[in-house]
Amino acid sequence: MQVLLRKSDDRKDIECGVCGQGFRLYWERTSEAERETMRPMLQEELRKQHRGDSSIAAHPAAPFNLPSWSGSAQFSGAALLGGLSTIRRAAPAELDYRRTKTE
Repeated sequence: MQVLLRKSDDRKDIECGVCGQGFRLYWERTSEAERETMRPMLQEELRKQHRGDSSIAAHPAAPFNLPSWSGSAQFSGAALLGGLSTIRRAAPAELDYRRTKTE
């Protein structure tokens, strides 16, 4: 199961045990049992990001997926199914269909 993590100081679904940075979690699946199974793994992955740096800067500034994947985080299953609302448009606005008045 994939989880998208986004730094958050206001609302914390999980907190890094090393630096205390909070994160919002966007889950690919909604099963509470699966979520509880994943939490210790998430904590371990957050700990691994530090690699000698105990500051909050050890974590990516942009949203990221755990386990990681090669695509853009905003288009991951966790982002799409978890309700992350910062999905960006893929096509430039000038490609939108525009109706012209010819009548």
